[in-house]
Amino acid sequence: MAISASGIGSGIDVESLVRQLVAAEGQPATTRLNTKEAKLQADLSAYGSLKSALSSFQATVKSLNDSTDFLARTSTSSNTDLFTASADKTAVPGNYTIEVEQLAQAAKMRSGDFVGGDTDVVGTGTLDISLGSDTFQLAIDGTNNTLAGIRDAINAATDNPGITASIINVDGGSRLVLTSDKVGSANAITIAANDNDAGDGADLTRLATANLTALQDAQDAIIYVDGQKVTRDKNSFADVIAGVNFSLKDSKPGTIETLAIGLDKASVINKVNKFVEAYNSLADTMAGLSSFNADTGAAGRLLGDSALRSVQSQLRQTMTEATKGLAFSTLVDLGITTNDQGQLEVDSAKLDSVMNTDFSAVSQLFSSENGLAKKLDSVLERYIASDGILSSRSQGLQSNIDSIGDERVRLDRRLAALESRFRAQFTAMDTLVAQLQSVGSFLQQQLANLPSINLRNR
Repeated sequence: MAISASGIGSGIDVESLVRQLVAAEGQPATTRLNTKEAKLQADLSAYGSLKSALSSFQATVKSLNDSTDFLARTSTSSNTDLFTASADKTAVPGNYTIEVEQLAQAAKMRSGDFVGGDTDVVGTGTLDISLGSDTFQLAIDGTNNTLAGIRDAINAATDNPGITASIINVDGGSRLVLTSDKVGSANAITIAANDNDAGDGADLTRLATANLTALQDAQDAIIYVDGQKVTRDKNSFADVIAGVNFSLKDSKPGTIETLAIGLDKASVINKVNKFVEAYNSLADTMAGLSSFNADTGAAGRLLGDSALRSVQSQLRQTMTEATKGLAFSTLVDLGITTNDQGQLEVDSAKLDSVMNTDFSAVSQLFSSENGLAKKLDSVLERYIASDGILSSRSQGLQSNIDSIGDERVRLDRRLAALESRFRAQFTAMDTLVAQLQSVGSFLQQQLANLPSINLRNR
């Protein structure tokens, strides 16, 4: 393989010269592509910021679609150690006196002492065990006729309606304890025992109801609402005051407490404020993207952009138009106005007055069938959907950015070809110069060897 040493003949740094010429040729195109890409990236980022701001506002708008959220009720117990309560939108505001006489509880029974412990033989036969009206039967034989065996048979029975058996070891021996997992007076525990052999020294009837001790009676909950007796077979119930769910915690007969049901105006105000904050954040973003500083000449990235102007216009129009059929049909009616900077402001006193006049007014304006939330959501969706206006713009910009990459590839190929041509030309020049220098050297040598002429002898 031939060894090339460009520049030896001419003394010129050919490689450096080629690099500089190629760089000079490619710099304008590279600068143009970089400038173009930077602009496209900035535009793409601006559309991304706008879409993100619109999406955040849409999330807030969607949360206003459920009228239930606007019609919440407060429920306040004067003694949460005794009871708590919650209320839905159907609950009528008002105050009630509450007395909790007793809680609903489950039955718990125990046997007498079995001095032989849990291995004590109880007897054989059958046990009919009932929880309220549900009964299951156990066959007791030589495989399970100990206290432990009966405990395990009760717990393993597939038709057991809800009785748990356990053994407690006390000073006098061991006791079988039966506990119901259902509260209420209708869920008492009873046992009927049939012993196969009364003469075998073991007596299965020791587990019959008559020989069991009640540790805790099955009983219903009893409360008094405004002095009126209410009995329920559970400690949580929602069928006493319409829309109100009670949860009893403890009982204290003779102690009168209160339950207050009210309109949850604070929740509504919070929703309105979140809506205003979300819109103002969006307005700030749009204002920044379309801004222009006359002193500095600095302009927002989307100044004059038709998509931005369109969404701004449609949002303003949607929020100012009245919703037909409502007494409070606009945001202004609720005390929500637009200031000189295009920001929404809330007149708290007016909003409170509206809710005092018609608590459902805010709900109707935002979440009714033709309410503001649905109309705004429809406008926003046209811009931020996957096939919406902003997505289309962004895809177009990304396509242009991708094409710049293709242009760079073509530029690199052109510059590589140019570099190859320059190198070939300079190499040829270098070779020619070397040849000329060689001829010059030869001629100088020949001239030096010519005989000199002595002019003085002539």
